[in-house]
Amino acid sequence: MNKLLSINSYYYRRGGAEVVFLEQNRLLQDIGWQIIPFAMQHPKNFRSEWESYFVDEIEFGGNYSLGQKMLMASKVIHSFEARRKISELIEVTQPGVAHAHNVYHHLSPSIFSALKAHKIPTVMTLHDLKLACPAYKMLTHDGICERCKTGAIWNVVQHRCIKESLILSSVILMETALQRLLGSYANNIDRFVVPSRFYLEKMVEWGWPRERFAYIPNFVDLDHLQPRGEPGEAFVYFGRLGPEKGLGTFVRAIASAGAAGWIVGTGPEEERLRHLAKETGANVEFLGYRTGESLFDIIRNAKAVVLPSEWYENGPMSIMEAYALERPVIGANIGGIPELICDNETGALFPSGNVDALAECLRRFTNMSKASALAMGKAGRNWMRQDFTDIRYRERILALYKEMEVCT
Repeated sequence: MNKLLSINSYYYRRGGAEVVFLEQNRLLQDIGWQIIPFAMQHPKNFRSEWESYFVDEIEFGGNYSLGQKMLMASKVIHSFEARRKISELIEVTQPGVAHAHNVYHHLSPSIFSALKAHKIPTVMTLHDLKLACPAYKMLTHDGICERCKTGAIWNVVQHRCIKESLILSSVILMETALQRLLGSYANNIDRFVVPSRFYLEKMVEWGWPRERFAYIPNFVDLDHLQPRGEPGEAFVYFGRLGPEKGLGTFVRAIASAGAAGWIVGTGPEEERLRHLAKETGANVEFLGYRTGESLFDIIRNAKAVVLPSEWYENGPMSIMEAYALERPVIGANIGGIPELICDNETGALFPSGNVDALAECLRRFTNMSKASALAMGKAGRNWMRQDFTDIRYRERILALYKEMEVCT
C-alpha cells in the first residue's frame, strides 16, 4: 500500500491551504492510499489515530507570559519538538513520500531535515511566497515589494513587514536567516508544487532552479458547486477583508459606476471600508462571514464576482468557485489572476489598483444582458470541467510522485 505523510500546521478546514491539504488527502485515500497526517494539536482538528504525534498547540496573539512568548519565538525559528515527533511518526509508519503544505511557525522547517535523514522523498506545495519573501506576500506599507530579492532580508525589520511590529519582524528575520543558513528548504525538499505559473516564474526569477518546481493548479469540486438560475445585478467580492485585497478600489469603483456591490467576509479592513462606502456614497452591502450554501447562493445571485487584489495572488480558489457556479469574474491583472481569466470570454481584466478601469468594467457588465453574462459563466464552468477538476489534480500529483519513483 502507498503511504503518504501529509503535513500541515492545522488539521481542520481553516483556510484555502487547509482545503487543498485535506482534499488531496481524500483524493488519494479514495484510491487506496494510507494517509498519515502530521499537524499541530488544536481543538478544531479532525480526529486521527496519529494525533498523539502532533506537536503542542501554538496560537499567536494569545494572552501568554513573557516566558511562553520566548518559547514560542524559539519554536518559530526551529522546533526541536516537531523534528523529534515527526521522526517518531516516520519510524512507526514508514511512509513512502511526504507532502507538506503550510508548516511555517507552528511546525517550522526543522521537520525537513528529519525527513531527509530518513530518506523520505519530500514535496512541498507553495501556497505563498515565503521561500523568497520572509513576509510571505512581497507586499509592504508602500505596495508590492521585492527589496529582499538580492538577499537583503534585513528589509523585513527595516520596514516592519510582519504586522508592523519590530519584535515580530525581528523574529522572522532570525528565522529566515537560520533556515537559509541550514538550507532547510533548498537542501531537504525534492520538489515544490506551485498552483500558478506566475509563482513558478517568480521563484525562478529570485534564483531557484526551474527543475525544482512542478506546476499543478488547484481544483474545484463541480459536483458540489452546482449553478442555478440567471445572474442578478450586484457585483460580489468574497474572502478576507485585508489591505492587500484592493477593496478600497472596489468600493470607489462601485461608487463611480453607480453599481451595486456586496462584500462577503470579515477582516481588519472592515470598519475602514464601511466608512469609505459611506463617504463615497457607494451602494455596498456588507454581508459578513458566509460559508457553504449561504455563500454559494450569494454568488449565484450576483452579476459577476470581482477580485480587485493589489498583491501577488497565487491561484485564487474564489475564481474557480465563481466559474463552477457559472458566474464571470472581473479580476485585477496581477499575480496568478490573469492565468484564470480569459478576457471577454470568462470575465474581464483591469490594471490592479486602477479605480477608473474597474469602474468601466462594472459599467460594461451592468449594461450586459443576463444571457451574455451567463454565457461567460458557462464558459468558465466548462473550462473548469476540462482542466481543473479534482480528478485532474490527482492525476497530476500522482504523475509527480511517479516521476520521483515513490509510488506504483
